[in-house]
Amino acid sequence: MAASPSVRLHHHQPSSWRRSPTPTSNLQFLAARCRWRRLPGAAAARPLRLRATGAAPPPFGSNDSLPGAIEVEEREDQHPPPPQRLKIAVVGFGNYGQFLTRTLVAQGHTVLAHSRSDYSAAAAGLGARFFPDPHDLCECHPDVVLLATSILSAESVVRSLPLHRLRRDTLFADVLSVKEFPKNLLLGALPEEFDIICTHPMFGPESAGNGWAGLPFVFDEVRVGDCPARRARADAFLKIFESEGCRMVEMSCAEHDAHAAGTQFLTHTVGRMLAMLDLRSTPINTKGYESLLRLVDNTCSDSFDLYNGLFMYNKNSTELLNRLEWGMDAVKKKLFDGLHDVLRKQLFDFEVSPEDPAELVVAGGDPDTDEDGEDDGDAVDGDESGSEGNN
Repeated sequence: MAASPSVRLHHHQPSSWRRSPTPTSNLQFLAARCRWRRLPGAAAARPLRLRATGAAPPPFGSNDSLPGAIEVEEREDQHPPPPQRLKIAVVGFGNYGQFLTRTLVAQGHTVLAHSRSDYSAAAAGLGARFFPDPHDLCECHPDVVLLATSILSAESVVRSLPLHRLRRDTLFADVLSVKEFPKNLLLGALPEEFDIICTHPMFGPESAGNGWAGLPFVFDEVRVGDCPARRARADAFLKIFESEGCRMVEMSCAEHDAHAAGTQFLTHTVGRMLAMLDLRSTPINTKGYESLLRLVDNTCSDSFDLYNGLFMYNKNSTELLNRLEWGMDAVKKKLFDGLHDVLRKQLFDFEVSPEDPAELVVAGGDPDTDEDGEDDGDAVDGDESGSEGNN
């Protein structure tokens, strides 16, 4: 029996075996003994190589086993499996939800959008499907529900979703700028079978205009099941940001909020304070001043609801405001104390010149009194030793 050009046997078989006809029953046995390893993707089957792993067999009979175990080997040049494509429901399809959708669609994921406002035209332009009714959205059984609402509306949106229409092991993730609040919200609102990953991409449409590479992405795997499929889905979701070059930072939600109060909330606070001054560009801008103008533009381009949410739902923000106020008072005190010191020196501590009567008066001298302290009779203040005309 001639072998196929893509099949090669590694050791010589006895001539008696080669001359024997191949019974149908042994062909079926051959198929049962082979171990098939499916190649990734939907590409055409590659040529296979057979490898005989046993020693030379005894003479082949109708009820004997085949000469050694034959297995199908994978080619050495096969490529790694392609990334898993996810069906992602973006709940909250405003500016930030659309910003994320561009990258999700570009990576080949299916995006289902939902929002209280009608963004059907925007969704179609980005290659996503828009669902005005959350029931219709959940009946599509997305792999991931990505919460991209405002912080202030997050709770009402989550509680409005018909969770019973989702698969019992759906992954929920959020991209809110605070983390302990959505963590506690999702743990309290979702069934125990649902997975939860709290994330915060530390960038937005303004700061990520040139791509996501090198920008920090904070995440906390709050609850991910041990099932391999659920683990693979969580990894595939995080891979979205990793493949874009983000700097992946795994951090607890509590630690994130402590850091974010001193970075994000402080930045927004300073930017909005400067905006109250109505700063304008001038012909003599310094680099530092231009940085302040950019800060105002970047922070005030976000809604006040976002800034308010950073304050309301991060317990560290109140302390930061108090510290900021203390810092401003300390700087003002230092400035005014220095000013008072300068004034005191000008009034009391400079050297007196005898040629200038005015300086003598300021320094505490009396031009109408000679060195021995006796009055010369020309005093203008009018006292007991003065002339009668001054009484």
